[in-house]
Amino acid sequence: MTNPDDAAYMAKALRLAARGRFSTHPNPRVGCLLVRNHSVVGEGWHRRAGGPHAEIDALAAACGRARGATAYVTLEPCSHQGRTPPCAPALADAGVARVVIPTLDPNPRVSGEGVAMLRAAGLAVDVGILADEARALNAGFFARMETGRPRATVKLAASLDGRTAMASGESRWITGAEARADVHRLRADSSAIVTGIGTVLADNPSLTVRRPDLDLQGRQPLRVVLDSRLRMPPDAKMLSLPGDTVVFATSQASAGADRLVGAGARVETLPGASGQLDLAAVSRRLGDMECNDVLVETGPRLAGAWVLAGLADRVVVYLAPHLLGDRARPLMELPGLESMADRVQLRIAGVRQVGRDLRIELEVGDE
Repeated sequence: MTNPDDAAYMAKALRLAARGRFSTHPNPRVGCLLVRNHSVVGEGWHRRAGGPHAEIDALAAACGRARGATAYVTLEPCSHQGRTPPCAPALADAGVARVVIPTLDPNPRVSGEGVAMLRAAGLAVDVGILADEARALNAGFFARMETGRPRATVKLAASLDGRTAMASGESRWITGAEARADVHRLRADSSAIVTGIGTVLADNPSLTVRRPDLDLQGRQPLRVVLDSRLRMPPDAKMLSLPGDTVVFATSQASAGADRLVGAGARVETLPGASGQLDLAAVSRRLGDMECNDVLVETGPRLAGAWVLAGLADRVVVYLAPHLLGDRARPLMELPGLESMADRVQLRIAGVRQVGRDLRIELEVGDE
């Protein structure tokens, strides 16, 4: 039986969960609030994979005051032994009387088992409070569990006339410092950053998060380079930086892998045709590697291919207030669009100013 305070307490639990936004990968962000007699007796959140789950953190903070309390947990408590012990029996053993959750765990192998375990132990369980908000906080985790692939965001920086670089390839800097700092937040929010070999050869990017105010608990997103013919130089900057780099190639190029492995990269072969990797296979492999959110940060060709393959869930464009002209490089390469019926439909999900630039967030799809 829900009560009028449930939404307010769950909202606070979601704010707790968001504190682990950049550090819990591949786990979901989860918060827990313990309330007894209208007073919060314990609160916690999941900080990093392998660390205590939110429920355990909150029970430790309660110091024995959880008996008879209501637990507001932003995702169904786990019922299985993973890197840490299960949380559902821990709540029951602590004497919690009621558990409120927004949604079941999307993992089909365990969905509903935590609720069943709690109810079998005599706890009241209510499901459905702020479900949309809870899903939004862990959109990538839900996507991976429900589809087998990560949620993908294609990031682009462009001039007002939709150009991403001069004809010569010169592109530093289209956007201002504030927009570039905001990109680091997108990176921190991601399990992996995907780029193409063309970007590596042209720009030699780092693809790291370089903002000390974003608490990643020592984590760096996985760097993923799509390099069908293994042209990546072993002295590429990213191979000397903290974090891991995986290079996806086609089987025809596997003979050149040793030099990259020796430089610190991991090389994997995936299906491809006509010298190009199968992007659907790339996305599925990233899902298998427990990537929840993927940031595609690349040039117009791969960005367009990712969208045309139906693999992009969001597009984030940083739009700068200047013009580069009709000879400059386009926002995306989208071959095959011949009529209005062929257009790629996007929905504007948000617009805000970042420094001198506009940040436009778009969702892909017709509805």
